[in-house]
Amino acid sequence: MKAVEKKRNEGVLTLTRSAARVLLRPFFRLETEGASRLPKKGAFILLPKHQRWEDIPLLSLATPRPLYYVAKHELFANPVSNWFLRSLGGLPLNREHPLESRTTLRAVIAHLKEGEAVVVFPEGTYYRNRMGKGNVGVVRLILSKVSAAFFPVGVQYTEGALRTTVHVRFGEPLHMNKSENPTEFLDRTLRTIGELSGLRGPSAGMTG
Repeated sequence: MKAVEKKRNEGVLTLTRSAARVLLRPFFRLETEGASRLPKKGAFILLPKHQRWEDIPLLSLATPRPLYYVAKHELFANPVSNWFLRSLGGLPLNREHPLESRTTLRAVIAHLKEGEAVVVFPEGTYYRNRMGKGNVGVVRLILSKVSAAFFPVGVQYTEGALRTTVHVRFGEPLHMNKSENPTEFLDRTLRTIGELSGLRGPSAGMTG
């Protein structure tokens, strides 16, 4: 029998979002643009800029719908963090050994087919104030299995005297053109993410 990723715990998610809103407010002022573009129902994929760890709770607060997150597997190494992140909708991915993440990849497709929203950080890790190279693997898989819109998301931090303003900008939905392959599609998407984040386009080259 195939292993199946458990679904998020809605009670833990609601409590954590409420706590994050209170704990982050003294340090960040959240400004959101374009959230009305996101479908109220049905599957979609968010491809956000990854500046720092706070992107994750801030993105959750900026997005009207609950999310599943593809995240690096190292974050799930501790039993407590493993339970907590999975309860919030975290899905561990080992990019260096993707065969070890087959359960997660199946879960990504299953959640999308169920009409859920999934977050994939296309750079794979933090790149502050610059765009990193794209990791096309998960995007390629989704494109081959599911027909759903990809939304580029810009994340920009502006330091203030008392609080940092965080601009989360949701772009127009993107679909792969017939003339494109997945790498070309992600390259185009990363340029849009850079523009939404007030940054230049991605570094040259992609990883699989």
